[in-house]
Amino acid sequence: MLSSILPVRSLLAAIFMLMAGSGFLSTLISLRLERGGSGTLMIGAVATAYFAGLTVGALRAAPVVQRVGHIRAFAAFVSLLSASTLAYALFQNVLFWASLRFIDGLCVAGVFICLESWLNERAEPDTRGSILAGYMIALYSGQALGQFLLNFGRTPSIPFLIASILISLAVIPVVLTRIAAPLPGQNAPCTMRQLYASSPLGFVGAMTTGLMLGAFYGLAAVHVRRLGLDLSQTASFMSIVILGGVALQWPLGRLSDRFDRRRVIVTSFGATMAVCLALTMVDGMGLPLLTLGGLFGGLSFALYPLCVAHTNDRLDPAARVAASGALVLLYSIGAALGPTGAAAAMTLFGASGLFLFIAAVAGGTLVFGLWRQASSLPVPGDDQQSYQILPRTTPVAAMLDPHAPEQSAPDEGEPADRSPLPLSG
Repeated sequence: MLSSILPVRSLLAAIFMLMAGSGFLSTLISLRLERGGSGTLMIGAVATAYFAGLTVGALRAAPVVQRVGHIRAFAAFVSLLSASTLAYALFQNVLFWASLRFIDGLCVAGVFICLESWLNERAEPDTRGSILAGYMIALYSGQALGQFLLNFGRTPSIPFLIASILISLAVIPVVLTRIAAPLPGQNAPCTMRQLYASSPLGFVGAMTTGLMLGAFYGLAAVHVRRLGLDLSQTASFMSIVILGGVALQWPLGRLSDRFDRRRVIVTSFGATMAVCLALTMVDGMGLPLLTLGGLFGGLSFALYPLCVAHTNDRLDPAARVAASGALVLLYSIGAALGPTGAAAAMTLFGASGLFLFIAAVAGGTLVFGLWRQASSLPVPGDDQQSYQILPRTTPVAAMLDPHAPEQSAPDEGEPADRSPLPLSG
């Protein structure tokens, strides 16, 4: 694996520093807004603004990259992200911060598109899996370690300054790299109607996973602070959830390769619901909270790649990249709606409303999954593709899947194929 990722180490260093600097901002901003007297609905609206920006950026950032090139686009997105991070320290206002979070989402989507398309260009068929694994490690470890920057929150502006420094430093490995930038290509589209007709459970599961994790990232810090956790304990809880998400994805994925994948997805949604209900009964920091947090991360983080794998089981190989990209957009739409729904639940039921909301979403998907199991036949085991952990970032990440067909950029002057993709099943 090491020999595979060394040629792209500058790109992985960039994503690590970027996530270390920006990955904890959702937690920090939620805490600051609550401490400033903002209601739960307003905090949820600010979190929604970030995921809305991420969704719009995933759709609109690619033309910018195509027009000016990967290095210039990356530098522009990171510079704007660093500036918006500093702007939080100017003054605290809900509408102002919501606007900044929308800009943050746009910039993060642009950065992901730059780096993921670049990594895809450098990956060979036999190294694609190792590069994807290295990318996931850099992304999640940066996000987990960044949570501990909350401990510098005694001076209001210091966390924003540190975050901006780390984000700015992420430019250096990319602008100084000797890796040739790729020529971006285009993929044929996959409509949402086609996607649902091919895999209803994959379609619904991707969106409800977004609802659950968008709610968690937007309001989990508020939940645990209302339980009495201090900043250090809040950072530990958020890190445990993220690391738990990394730890359980592979075992659950391998299990889904051996059995009907729908059964593993349905069981995971059911277990997520049970863990969330248990979390509503925990009233302070301790081993039960950390254990349940790790289990929640492990189960919920695995749901999106499980849904992608289940969808791909029912598609022609040529359709998988476009379909996986559509699933990312579904996830992002769900993530944009999740904080608002969870905020409403917390307004009605108090701090426990967050995990009551997530449990209700998981329970609804569980019922839908059971209906799909009863009304359709499973994919034969020999026809299932191998599970692959995938990030929930942008549609470009789908091209990093080792099982995806090779993509090539269109010749200069030749239009990309825009014909509908064949779907089977």
